Amino acid sequence: MNTQNSKNQEFRKAPFRGFGGLKEAIILAGGFGTRLKEAIPDLPKCMAPVNGRPFLFYLINYLRSQGIERFVFSLGYKHEVIEAYLNAEFSTLDFQCSIEKEPLGTGGAIFAACYKASEKTVLIVNGDTLFKINVRKALVGHNKHHSDCTLALKPMENFERYGVVELNDDDSIKSFREKQFYKTGLINGGAYVLNTEQFLAEEFPVKFSFEKDWLEKYFETRRIYGSVQDEYFIDIGIPEDYFRAQQELKQPDLDLSSIDKEWTLFLDRDGVINYEKQDDYIRNWREFKFYEGAKHALKIFAKKFGKIVVVSNQRGIGKSLMTEEELATIHENMQRDIESAGGRIDGIYYCTDVDPKSFYRKPNPGMAFSAKEDFPQIDLSRAIIAGNKPSDMLFGKNAGMYSVYIASTHPQTPFPHPDIDLRFDSIQDFAKACLPADGL
Repeated sequence: MNTQNSKNQEFRKAPFRGFGGLKEAIILAGGFGTRLKEAIPDLPKCMAPVNGRPFLFYLINYLRSQGIERFVFSLGYKHEVIEAYLNAEFSTLDFQCSIEKEPLGTGGAIFAACYKASEKTVLIVNGDTLFKINVRKALVGHNKHHSDCTLALKPMENFERYGVVELNDDDSIKSFREKQFYKTGLINGGAYVLNTEQFLAEEFPVKFSFEKDWLEKYFETRRIYGSVQDEYFIDIGIPEDYFRAQQELKQPDLDLSSIDKEWTLFLDRDGVINYEKQDDYIRNWREFKFYEGAKHALKIFAKKFGKIVVVSNQRGIGKSLMTEEELATIHENMQRDIESAGGRIDGIYYCTDVDPKSFYRKPNPGMAFSAKEDFPQIDLSRAIIAGNKPSDMLFGKNAGMYSVYIASTHPQTPFPHPDIDLRFDSIQDFAKACLPADGL
């Protein structure tokens, strides 16, 4: 994955690592969901629909925003439903499944899944809980203490649904206290940074509880620490919180009149800014042709959006059909002509990988997260992707942004569509719709 900045200076960028280097997660999604039966009688908890998408969709994409690239799904109850969803809707996700033939408890499930993990350090999360932790913060503490396991702890007030975890001054675990009413306290948020080698070296029965039979039993003799994170937390394990998720995870409708300099515009290139070659690649500057009105559209966007970023799959380089030098020339000339017309591009990100499971290749959201890493002011909840393919739209949804479909090359794509917020015939029409009533 490469970038090019607005000063026409090309450089190779180190791969995005979620601000810390943790790349792999185990998602525990094997439970029966007994307390949620009345709300979702025939589905595993992680597949509970939230605003038209399984809860698992939000969990996967939050973890990807933190740099997680590979997943192990620990499955049990109705595992085939989850597998079918992943294969259909996350076909480009790098994942594998660990399936329980009988319930193993949280400990047994994690133990089995660790054998499928490829990293020494992994993140463990529950499939029915979204805890928006800062993974880097947890990992930094984990490495500092050479921890066997680091628990992400959520401060809460006036609760009785959870037990409390107490810490020593060095953040090691002091005690686990049972469920009862607490006015304040730290709860175990169900997210752990785990040393898989240490954990697999332990002797356990086939079935055991990770919490009771390891954390609470061995916290005094193992290196087990806490990372306090006062971040968004929701556990949909009971109906009232499941219904609360419907509101809290809902994306408001896209209102173009609300766009200001706090917004970011992501643009696909071929088929949006310039004409696309059918079943081929734009291999050099001679083949690059702007759409009529595209440069004027970029001028309008430059006045509306705080950042404008191009994100483009460039598999032609990976196939050795063109060179990165040729691509750099295209981008330099494209930027020059756009700037001459009064527009601008703040960054160009492109993926040359041929592997569809590459973290950076759309519809996977890696390029969006790389842009946010380079431009910390980018708020992906205030961002739009404009593209001409369904993969662009899914890229946007995977990154947590809005999506605008440019029907320049694939007008047959149905609309309304769950991945598309707005549809226009051209980038010029989209730009006009961004103008206030009295023009710009």
